[in-house]
Amino acid sequence: MNRPDPAVSEVRTAVRRFLAEPAVAGHVERGGVAVAVSGGADSLALAAATAHVVQGARALVVDHGLQAGSAEVADRAAALCRGLGLDAAVLPVVVDGGGGPEAAARRARYAALRPSRGLVLLGHTRDDQAETVLLGLGRGSGPRSIAGMKPLDAPWGRPLLGVSRTTTTAACAALGLEPWHDPHNTDPAFTRVRLRTEVLPLLEDVLQGGVAAALARTAAQLRDDNDALDDLAAAFEGDPADVSALEPLPPALRRRVIRRWLLASGTPELSDSHVRAVDALVSGWRGQGGVWLSGGLVARRAHGRLKLDPRQS
Repeated sequence: MNRPDPAVSEVRTAVRRFLAEPAVAGHVERGGVAVAVSGGADSLALAAATAHVVQGARALVVDHGLQAGSAEVADRAAALCRGLGLDAAVLPVVVDGGGGPEAAARRARYAALRPSRGLVLLGHTRDDQAETVLLGLGRGSGPRSIAGMKPLDAPWGRPLLGVSRTTTTAACAALGLEPWHDPHNTDPAFTRVRLRTEVLPLLEDVLQGGVAAALARTAAQLRDDNDALDDLAAAFEGDPADVSALEPLPPALRRRVIRRWLLASGTPELSDSHVRAVDALVSGWRGQGGVWLSGGLVARRAHGRLKLDPRQS
């Protein structure tokens, strides 16, 4: 019996081990497994490994409609997935809204892929994780951002965060799969492209290799720390709006308690700077005004308590 190519074997092992995790297996049992496929090497390698490991898995191909011939690219990706033994569906989306084309495309893609139940596997690799960590560092976005992408963030699963992009490319070659090369992935107008083609290669050269793996390890270590602090914040038994209950807490724990309170109170999106500004109403109180938050809300301090009010137009 012929042994599989080492790259193919590495991708299959990553998928098999991920799906064997108890927390992951529960989602799979409730609703099965789908793979998001763009047609690129990462998602094709993931699709091939999933087809080998999981019976009855599906492939979902999003057509963003942003480039000429995008429908043909999506149809080809779906056909490759069917050749691997996966049921495949093409999901056309409309990309619009604010935040730039990358953010708008991401919102449309995730909305189309989100399942009613089960798990959707995404082809993010160790290299993608390294880029995410560098973006978080450069923007000063705090430990939650530097911790990068979670392997399991239901309904999303990322089995390949420990696998390099070189490996997924080699796996496709060994399986005779010809990936699609997205021209956006070489366009320097996108920050991630410059990180991928300029910054990371320079760091690898200056630090003599291993940078992507080191950044991914850093992200994993920070995720462990974040999870522990989040558990402590969830166990906080005081009133999260009571300044006197918040003041004695260590800053890292206090900010997490405040973050949980803001999210539970209806704030739809929070950045690290938002949380720190609300925390200053506790730790750096000088009678300052309220903190503007997303969702048309303002956080204020009054009579020793934090409160959320609708923003006055």
